[in-house]
Parts: sequence; structure tokens; C-alpha cells
Amino acid sequence: MEDKRILYVSSEVVPYLSENEVSTMSYDVPKMINDQGGQIRIFMPRYGNINERRHQLHEVIRLSGMNLVVNDLDMPLIIKVASIPRERIQVYFIDNDEYFKRKATFTDEEGVLFPDNDERAIFFAKGVVETVKKLNWVPDIIHVHGWMAALLPVYMKYFYKDEALFANTKIVTSVYGQSFDGNLDMELMNKVSFDGIPSEAIKDLETPNYENIIKASVLHSDAVIVASEALSPSLTKFIESSKKPFLPFASKDKFAEAYTDFYKKMLL
Repeated sequence: MEDKRILYVSSEVVPYLSENEVSTMSYDVPKMINDQGGQIRIFMPRYGNINERRHQLHEVIRLSGMNLVVNDLDMPLIIKVASIPRERIQVYFIDNDEYFKRKATFTDEEGVLFPDNDERAIFFAKGVVETVKKLNWVPDIIHVHGWMAALLPVYMKYFYKDEALFANTKIVTSVYGQSFDGNLDMELMNKVSFDGIPSEAIKDLETPNYENIIKASVLHSDAVIVASEALSPSLTKFIESSKKPFLPFASKDKFAEAYTDFYKKMLL
């Protein structure tokens, strides 16, 4: 994978958040490609519970300052960056005071989903693409991890379809068993449609629960990786019937070879 450019877009990444299957793989996979001489960038949201001082985040003024429209409102985009110690891997953080200042990731102290998680996901997807455009960095592959990142393939296929920068970029989505209960805001489909994305393309978002958001992501990706051993039968069946190239679950000791081969096939 030498000199190949892979953009990792993730809901969660260690060491900035606690370890779970999404945050761990969102570190392990880029590290593996980095070790192989690939060029990588990681993007994640700058949740308020990330310790900026400990992880030495700093704002990148030349990348910040743009307004992104979410549900007809202008929301300022702030970009911060940090390096993972010892790995020479740069992580970019998508920030906005309204969406990401609170000291938690997805839920309040009672474990209830934040009511604006849907808008946070839209803002994150747009923020990543706009920042990559400003960096003028052309990824060969965009690899999506976690549901907060799951709208990115949808936006890439419609909202950003005419961007010459991404003309040859392939999108792969990793699907995890780690989900959430209930639904995001029931207006999510309308908010995404507001950006000119046809309703029939995002029918799954009518009921914006975990599985339906992942289905929308899979449908707009070029390939899929099953990243959990314990994936629901319905999601497994959906992936198998999607006619997308997919990689079955590979254990921790085998994923490096499996993912590398899968990437190479995508780039043929």
C-alpha cells in the first residue's frame, strides 16, 4: 500500500476516546497502512470530553472559519489537529461549539441520545469533505467507521458528486455491531433532502435507527467490511444482498492481511 492515500473517517478513535471495537479499529487499521508506507489522514469529531491539553490539540486557522449549512442554518467549522504519539499519524478534529462542546460523545448523563445527533452527523460529513478539499489531498480510498460518520458516503455520492478531487476515490464502510437504541431525530431524512439529495435514495432514513443509517451508508459505498463478529442477522443479510464487494469478519490477528488485500482489489 506504499504511497496510496487513505482517508479514515470515524466516530471514535483511541487514544482520544475510550476503547471499544470502533475506536480501536479506527486506530489499528490506519496504523497498519501507515506502517506499510501508505499516506493516511484520520478525521473524527472533537467531542467536548476529549482532553485538548493532554492530547495537544491545536486549531488550524487556515482550515477553520468556513460556515456549513445544516438544516438551513449556518454553522461555523473549526478544525483542530493533533498527532498520535510515536506514530507520526495526524488526526484532524471537526469542531463546532453548538454541536461538540458538551462533555460527552453521543448521550447525556442518563444515557439518552442527544436530540441533535442527526445534525452533528451531517455537519461532520460535510466538515470532513470541505477540509479535505482545502487540503487539496486526493484520497484513493475513504474508509468510514461508526454511525456518526455514516452519512459521508451519502453526501459523497450526491452533494459532492461533481467534485473533480474525488473522481476516482473509492468509499468503503466498516459495519460494526456497536449500535444505539431508538431513533435519531425523525426529521433526518428531510434535513438530508434539503441538501438536494433525492428522497428515494435515502428511504432508509425515514426511520433513522442504527440499522437504517448503516444501510444508507452501505448503499452509497463501493465496498463493505464486516467489522464485528456479532453483527445482527438482518444487517448481515442486507450486506450480502447489496451486491457490493464485501469482506467477511477478520479477527485481530488476521485483519492486516485481509484488509490490505481488500484495499488492493478495490484499487485495481
